[in-house]
Amino acid sequence: MFLRDWETPLKPLDVITIGRSSVDLYGTQVGSRLEDMSSFKKYVGGSPTNMSVGTARLGLKSALISRVGDEHMGRFIREQLVKEGVCVDGLVTDKERLTALVLLGIRDKEQFPLIFYREDCADMALCEDDIDPEFIARAGCVTVTGTHLSHPRTEAAVLKALRLARENGARTALDIDYRPNLWGLAGHGAGEERFIASEKVTAELQKHLHLFDLIVGTEEEFHIAGGTTDTLAALNAVRKVSKAALVCKRGPMGAVVFENEIGASLDEGKSGPGFPIEVFNVLGAGDGFMSGLLRGWLKDESWETTLTYANACGAFAVSRHGCAPAYPSWEELQWFLKNGSTEHALRKDKKLEQIHWATNRKGDWSEMKVFAFDHRSQLEDMAAKVGAPEDKIPEFKELCLKAAQQVRAGRDHYGILCDGRLGEEALFRATGTGLWIGRPVEVPGSRPLDLEIGPDLGTQLAEWPVEHVVKVLCFYHPDDNDHMKAVQEETVIRLAHASRENNLEMLLEVIPSKVGPVNDDTTAAIIKRFYELGVYPDWWKLEPLKTDAGWQNACDAIKANDPWCRGIVVLGLDAPASELSASFEVAGKHDLVKGFAVGRTIFAEAAEKWLAGRISDEEAIANMAAKFEGLGSVWEQARASKKEVA
Repeated sequence: MFLRDWETPLKPLDVITIGRSSVDLYGTQVGSRLEDMSSFKKYVGGSPTNMSVGTARLGLKSALISRVGDEHMGRFIREQLVKEGVCVDGLVTDKERLTALVLLGIRDKEQFPLIFYREDCADMALCEDDIDPEFIARAGCVTVTGTHLSHPRTEAAVLKALRLARENGARTALDIDYRPNLWGLAGHGAGEERFIASEKVTAELQKHLHLFDLIVGTEEEFHIAGGTTDTLAALNAVRKVSKAALVCKRGPMGAVVFENEIGASLDEGKSGPGFPIEVFNVLGAGDGFMSGLLRGWLKDESWETTLTYANACGAFAVSRHGCAPAYPSWEELQWFLKNGSTEHALRKDKKLEQIHWATNRKGDWSEMKVFAFDHRSQLEDMAAKVGAPEDKIPEFKELCLKAAQQVRAGRDHYGILCDGRLGEEALFRATGTGLWIGRPVEVPGSRPLDLEIGPDLGTQLAEWPVEHVVKVLCFYHPDDNDHMKAVQEETVIRLAHASRENNLEMLLEVIPSKVGPVNDDTTAAIIKRFYELGVYPDWWKLEPLKTDAGWQNACDAIKANDPWCRGIVVLGLDAPASELSASFEVAGKHDLVKGFAVGRTIFAEAAEKWLAGRISDEEAIANMAAKFEGLGSVWEQARASKKEVA
């Protein structure tokens, strides 16, 4: 008998989940048979994997023990978990097996077809050797799911982890997560089936129920655990073999928990408020529920609060497409619990969706040093001036990329702005390297704003890598006439919507000084106007403002409307380095200004000489790298002087 001391100090990991890890391919056509779905979105999947993401988003230090294949999908899962803040020290790469795959979709409000591709998959090869005692010792809780009790090898791994957890005084939790076909009780076409009675499964589960402090399931899942389709009788059967707190999920009626004796009705259990919302997608809802439950339970909240978290997280999950991507951040959950929603379908609540998007973005871009060589018309004019063929411009842009990579030298917080028309090859080479990549869509110099990607924005942007940021330059001024404003605003609104629908961040660049006179309020007024229109750029790119008051007004306008905005980058406007230094000094005092995105100041001299054949590739790269490095140093000095003043 081991001492279970809940008062021990917090361990490095709040929770380790163990079990399935797959790639979910979710049909994007809602209301269609899976047979007829023609396009899919790719997400991480598998209950324990989903829970590791869900708990991490809620502020817990989570980890996953599972296996993935030594291929593209296995790397996808690993990389996504790292982005979500999940510890992957226990995620084993299986060099012999493929990562599990699931195809699934939304047929209607009752049918959610899915096919499991799990023949000899990587996660079902999990074994005792994969359970590291030192890793388990880091956890305050070990959470497992029922599927990995269905095979002797995975069962042995789970039991070892549970034994070690209990020896270490950690809590243990079970999500029954009953999938009949994963226990060999239904065919491949019955992935949607949620309950088939089986004495064998019941006996297997009941052998282990005494190992848990918390057991969670739907009524049907307690039916299989208890061996009867009478819910109260099933709960009593589980109680006979386990002292765990039993949480029974009741769909739209919320959930109840029984800590000790089972009452005469489910209503006698402790409960938290439910959330009557539209059920759009039940797949993954239980994992969202479990994430919220673990957040409350492991933080020793009351059962009412814990079940409130769980029910709310489940509500988010059933209202959105996908499993793990649907789960809320801690900030989003708290906002929802405080403010609620007027929308029956939460995914249609624009404020909530903005918070969901903004608080779940990945990547640390607290500082930005961006080499902008997305220029098209300027380089075309330069080539014409020196008599160089335009097909030399793409080659020059590759040299720009090499200069950026040379300066970066593996460090974080560096990026490029590059177009797809003249810089396609540079974009190919930059993607996946860790650089921040912005990509313009406007017709150069157009006013009113016209887009180079054509009128069908969604189709064009669907081809972009999701790490690319949509950059648009709009020559907008508060004193524009009504027609000019309306045309430009409508274009930006459509672009913002298309960007979000394609999971692409957006950078909005405004340069009012090219249109009319400006003062300390001009840029702030533009920022406020676009927020009024429902446009929430992830980034703002602003011309160097002359005064501290101008920057303060701009920053205040952003913070008042979008406290989660990524920030501002300062553009160069072909200014000499000395002028940029002065503008950086003013801008650098403001935390929301993250850095710069400068182009012609860096590349103009090298471009003209290289296009004219007067310098070599190496000389052009060296020239641009020196200027980019120099601007980076100037920015760092501006930031340092700000800290000294503070």
